[in-house]
Amino acid sequence: MSINIGIIDQQATKLATDLAAEYEARLNIKNDPIKQRSLSFVFLVVKWLLDLPDDDALDCLTEGGNDLGIDAVHVGDVEDNEFVVTLFQGKYTNNGDGSNAFQENAIVKTISAINCLFDPASVITVNEALKRRLEDIRSLIADGKIPRVRAVMCSNGCRWNQIAQQRIDREHFPADQVRWDYVNHDSLVGLMQATKTVNDTLRLKGKAIVEDFDYCRVLVGKIPVKEIESLFNRHGDLLLERNIRRFLGLQGNRVNQQIATTLNSTVERGNFYFFNNGITLLCKKFAYNALQGADYQVNAEGLQIINGGQTCKTIQATLSAMIGDVPDIEKSFVLVRLYELPEGSDDLVRSITYATNSQNPVDLRDLKSNDARQKSLETDIQGLGYTYLRNRSDAATTRTQIKSSRAAESVLAVWREKPHQARTQNRELFGNLYDTVFSDDLNGAQVILAVLLFRFAEKKRQRPPAGAPAFISYASHFVGMLMGRYLLADSNIGLDGLNHQKFQNAVTQWELKDDQYHQKALGDLQTALNSLYTNPDESLQQLAATFRRGDLLGRLPQ
Repeated sequence: MSINIGIIDQQATKLATDLAAEYEARLNIKNDPIKQRSLSFVFLVVKWLLDLPDDDALDCLTEGGNDLGIDAVHVGDVEDNEFVVTLFQGKYTNNGDGSNAFQENAIVKTISAINCLFDPASVITVNEALKRRLEDIRSLIADGKIPRVRAVMCSNGCRWNQIAQQRIDREHFPADQVRWDYVNHDSLVGLMQATKTVNDTLRLKGKAIVEDFDYCRVLVGKIPVKEIESLFNRHGDLLLERNIRRFLGLQGNRVNQQIATTLNSTVERGNFYFFNNGITLLCKKFAYNALQGADYQVNAEGLQIINGGQTCKTIQATLSAMIGDVPDIEKSFVLVRLYELPEGSDDLVRSITYATNSQNPVDLRDLKSNDARQKSLETDIQGLGYTYLRNRSDAATTRTQIKSSRAAESVLAVWREKPHQARTQNRELFGNLYDTVFSDDLNGAQVILAVLLFRFAEKKRQRPPAGAPAFISYASHFVGMLMGRYLLADSNIGLDGLNHQKFQNAVTQWELKDDQYHQKALGDLQTALNSLYTNPDESLQQLAATFRRGDLLGRLPQ
């Protein structure tokens, strides 16, 4: 048994015990150590591959019979009228030596799932966890949104064989819409070790410019795409630890397809340098032979890519798929900017990363951490006995810890009364919606109460009480908003009156009536839905679409 197989098996075994209660409550899986360990392996892949908190990764799991071979599903936010759906199928072997190929019949199951899951007209029977996800996906498709599918096969063995690959090829899925990836124990451990320092040599081509800027150094030059491929073959995603768009490049979008098309074109590959914005790297120190006039070999310590991860991953995937000699590939270059920053430059690193990645604001929440409003909230919340986590953290939060991302989502839904935007525009919470969410009058008491209300609504969604209506799967943001209204009304204050002085009274009121408020919110939502539809529970697809829109707000009591 390899060391990486042992590492993952140890973690999966521990998680099988730690998460046993979650598996039983969410998926009705209990007293089955083998299945729980296998599911824990899938959980680890989902968590680390998609960079998700524990709760969100658990929410993706769909294992439990009648699942079409799909063990987990993640639905991304809509961007440019497209959204990414990541399907996971896991095969975990107890006491395996890592030599077993991913099973062909599992590939066949996933092919069948892709063929029917994304057709809103097809009728299929699946378990409740998968059905809720499926109807949400189908409602997006019915709204005209285009799915980009990423099928992730994962095991503690090795990749599928050629016969299985032929099965995939015969389906002729559009290359720009369906992508197949494989994750095993080795790649998973690589993701977990992403904080490892990368030291390597960048072999540039042609002339380069090197300048000093106030204790920093800058190098600008060009690097062959073959060097990018080699660099990523050696270090993989360790190079992307600081890259806040870390896994976007793996999921396949039109930009990536255009990069691949250019590299595959004998006519255009020589112009790649002019078509691409280049890559930006940080390092602790770089050195080169300044006596050379060109073609520098730059030794860099602590190398990290903060912008251009998509470009690099696509170059690696495209070149690795090429067979034999590729004419003129040596004429394909990428613009490279290398910044040497001194120790203690975290603020500058965040600013550079923000500036070079501003098209994806949701991933920049940690870069807003030094905003004056974030610091003020941290102090205010600490004074009320809670901890506000301004920077993104992989660790699970305790009851008294509040992540800035959860705070933003909760405040937008509960106090700003935009639950449909909080559900569908997560990418904008620290972008276009930042000033709406974190207005100057937002205080720590309001943040804490919003999070408490939304957490409660999410807990009820994940573990629905007996007799809960079907729409509870999609309604957490609306439920949180309504419970916030009830709380303010019973406390006889407006939102501006909810401050540190009224905080403890409001918390006490909430703890006395949380279940009552939740039941009332479900009742008010049911009444609103009845006014819109004759039989609202008839179609989960219809319900999923309804809670992404704002027209339901006008039907709710004030």
